[in-house]
Amino acid sequence: MDHFQLKNGVLHAEDVPLDRIAAEVGTPVYVYSRATLTRHARVFREALSVLPRIHLAFAVKSNPNIAVLSVLKGEGYGADVVSEGEMNRALAAGMPAADIVFSGVGKSRRELTAAVQAGIGQFNLESEEEGVELAQIAASLGKVATCALRVNPNVDARTHAKISTGKAENKFGVAYDRAAGIYARLSALEGLNMRGLAVHIGSQISDLEPSRQAFAKMGELMREIRTQGFPVSHMDLGGGLGVPYKGGEQLPTPEDYAAVVAGVTKDWDATIMFEPGRVITGNAGVLVTEVIRVKQGVNVPFVVVDAAMNDLARPAMYDAWHDFAAVRPTGETMVANIVGPICESSDTFAMGRTIDAVKAGDLGVFRTAGAYGATMANTYNSRPLVPEVMVDGDRWAIVAERIEPAAVLAAERIPDWLTA
Repeated sequence: MDHFQLKNGVLHAEDVPLDRIAAEVGTPVYVYSRATLTRHARVFREALSVLPRIHLAFAVKSNPNIAVLSVLKGEGYGADVVSEGEMNRALAAGMPAADIVFSGVGKSRRELTAAVQAGIGQFNLESEEEGVELAQIAASLGKVATCALRVNPNVDARTHAKISTGKAENKFGVAYDRAAGIYARLSALEGLNMRGLAVHIGSQISDLEPSRQAFAKMGELMREIRTQGFPVSHMDLGGGLGVPYKGGEQLPTPEDYAAVVAGVTKDWDATIMFEPGRVITGNAGVLVTEVIRVKQGVNVPFVVVDAAMNDLARPAMYDAWHDFAAVRPTGETMVANIVGPICESSDTFAMGRTIDAVKAGDLGVFRTAGAYGATMANTYNSRPLVPEVMVDGDRWAIVAERIEPAAVLAAERIPDWLTA
């Protein structure tokens, strides 16, 4: 459920009509619902309350806006980060350093150093080499870095190939059959406190059986490592639970997910850690866009909107579906191709789709845009960087300004030797 509903014939975000925001901020613009964020955060937490000890770290990469992070911090969430920049965003939003988990396959020496100095709660190590480097950094600073070892279980999440992370050919984690030996060697290093294991097999997961298989393998590995005399007090099971992008689509619920986790982990005696992202923010946001014109096509018309692949990359990158709806629907429909103004054939949101009938000047929304939307936006074709708005009841605020091309241009320089 989300809080983007028709009221008196106009699509609202909670109690604010979207055309009011469009009139004052311009389009395209992302709009987030605080009530939806809060509801999803609570539903996920409550579903997992069947477990004795949990830690929730929101996957910042899905939506790093500090207003969003502030809402989730208020709901007791920490952060899962994959860069120093994301770590600093989480800290700026008030999330305690101890509740931050630093993941990512390519943490630089600078990032590792900054995270040790910040006192983050856990590093998810992606390789033995990373662990050795982190141990040296922590020891040199007179500190101890608390760590989990990320393991690649070689389990296919049955999701899109570009968001699969748990197969042997993926770049993430250490090979399952080498993990116990690596854990033992890292446990002997000064500067490290090895306390757990981590796994994450992919994003937009719609089938829980691969997750159950991966978690079961991690349980076996945990028992092997404990038998060797090393502690494993924390198990990070990652995130990846999918959300419905098409109206009427049915996906596993947080309760379904929790039941799988509870069944596999019932005898683990460990704190179970989670990194939810899309499941919290996906349906909490929409991208509002204006129709520039309706252009005659060979088979069906092209609805040309002012949002583009630089504003919402998922359709161009993953062939992803986002439902499209008019802000002021008339009840009539049309079959059309929805495209943006970017000079690329991939700047396409939908082809041959039945949608609300629209004409030039009308407003529409791409739904389920709260995750991997604004965070993946860019300024290709020297377009503005899309702004973000948060709604709370009948009030709203800009939480990320539109960055105009002039601001980007001002950061560029022509060297003297080109003007001589």
